[in-house]
Amino acid sequence: MATHDLAKKLLVSEDTVRRDLNEMAKKGLLSKVHGGAISSIQKLYYYNDNVVKNQEEKNCIAKKAIGLLQNGMSIIISDGTTNLAFARNIPKHLKATVFTYCLPIAMELTAHPEIEIIFLGGKIEKKSMVSLGNEVVDKFSNIHADICFLGTGSIGHREGITEGSYDVSLIKRSIVTASDMVISLATSNKLGKRQSYTICKPLEINYLITELEPSNHRLSEFSKIGVPLL
Repeated sequence: MATHDLAKKLLVSEDTVRRDLNEMAKKGLLSKVHGGAISSIQKLYYYNDNVVKNQEEKNCIAKKAIGLLQNGMSIIISDGTTNLAFARNIPKHLKATVFTYCLPIAMELTAHPEIEIIFLGGKIEKKSMVSLGNEVVDKFSNIHADICFLGTGSIGHREGITEGSYDVSLIKRSIVTASDMVISLATSNKLGKRQSYTICKPLEINYLITELEPSNHRLSEFSKIGVPLL
């Protein structure tokens, strides 16, 4: 919850809230993030290890993607279990700023002392624990990031990245616009599929990362049209 929301709810000043949050952070009771704080006592992830499918494949993708990170980067990480695996693999020593609207990813990164986490809040979708709505889209429109990592609903060599949720599609389009580099993280079961809403065309993707070797025949159509593969 943001500091101004806490102040309003508790009927105190924002300075009082900030002072109390600082004191609780010193005691290890919470981790401060931009505009608010996240509890360190109880990290309840909807994306826990028991419900994440294809964990081995997602960890393989994550380890490939880590090679694209550099100190000092501004990074956007979208929602999704593959992106959560990516967040879990980010080196603890990385110095970066990470923007996300996915609460489990923001909470995961609180263990990284050199990463500034900026959670773009809005209306929380309780099942997936992500912020949705125009408020989030507007916030991304004011961000200029070096790189974004997109969890990918479906991807085809003709259609590009597509999603089934209208609300999520608006956010992901705004992320693509805000980023210098677009990285698609996709398990191979997402290849060759299409959903209702377009996020970006194939040639807007700077790298497509799957658990497959780039030479795999299932990626040949992407290679033919010039999509870089990892």
